[in-house]
Amino acid sequence: MSEPALRNERSTEEIAHGIRCRVFEHTMRNNGGYISQACSAAEQFAWLYNEELRLGPPTLPMIPRPFGGVPSADNPGYHTGAGYNGPAAPEFDRLFIAPVHYALVAYATLIEVGRMAPEGIEMFNKDGSSVEMIGAEHSPGMEVHNGTLGIGFSTAAGLAWGRKRKGEPGRTWVYMSDGEVQEGQTWEAIAAAAHHRIDTLYAIMDVNRQQCDGAMKDVMEVGDIARKIEAFGGVAVWIDGHDLDAMRAAVQTPHRGKPLIILANSSPFRGMPSLQLRFPRLHYVRFKSEEERARMNREIARSLKVAPIDYGLKEH
Repeated sequence: MSEPALRNERSTEEIAHGIRCRVFEHTMRNNGGYISQACSAAEQFAWLYNEELRLGPPTLPMIPRPFGGVPSADNPGYHTGAGYNGPAAPEFDRLFIAPVHYALVAYATLIEVGRMAPEGIEMFNKDGSSVEMIGAEHSPGMEVHNGTLGIGFSTAAGLAWGRKRKGEPGRTWVYMSDGEVQEGQTWEAIAAAAHHRIDTLYAIMDVNRQQCDGAMKDVMEVGDIARKIEAFGGVAVWIDGHDLDAMRAAVQTPHRGKPLIILANSSPFRGMPSLQLRFPRLHYVRFKSEEERARMNREIARSLKVAPIDYGLKEH
């Protein structure tokens, strides 16, 4: 038997706040970052890792190793970053993070729940590091490379189908973003999962209505996401993406023979209202001037009830 699932004694609310604080600090120190994703997704990641996912203890060092090369016959020690989620044993859940530009949020989560050392985030986007800015398969918490949005659900569906055929009780989870519903592959994957009656496949989608080029409604309107999911054979349930009780209830939604997709309606400036001034240009926030950086530092720190970050004038 594998080791029992690792549980954290801190509350999920505390972990969500810690995620936002870590991403805020990183963004201030580096004069930019994927900060709005922490606003919209903190509760979702905290809920998954602190409550919902059944994961074993990490199998990789608390301080991430340097980039170890790509898989090959000459690299027998190659491993993916999934080891931070524990062993891939039949009874444990597996997690695929489809929008890998959420990597900073994922790393902050791993630290907050005790699966990675704080030093790991200091390696973010450094030469030779496995802690990539856009998460790759060797990055902490990542099992596969999902750089092309839309393939995450497909990959997870394939694994879930294989696990079901093998009789494994563990579930397969996908963390998604709403921009992925602009990709046809997402809909094909939902239809395939429904056809094969893969009900061990779960997803939570961060519906923050923004993407790299601006507001989703301006880039490409996607219509009624829930209705489309159900038309393709899945089960969808809308929730407030910051309401932990709603998440706890949504995952209990009956979905026999169908994948369950939780649509988490979220705000990309939750907890950091100053960012609203930049909406919808919030995909990656780089401050336009030192004055704006200093103002945001003060205002966001006040909102988070922490001290402003002492970053000096260092830029990267």
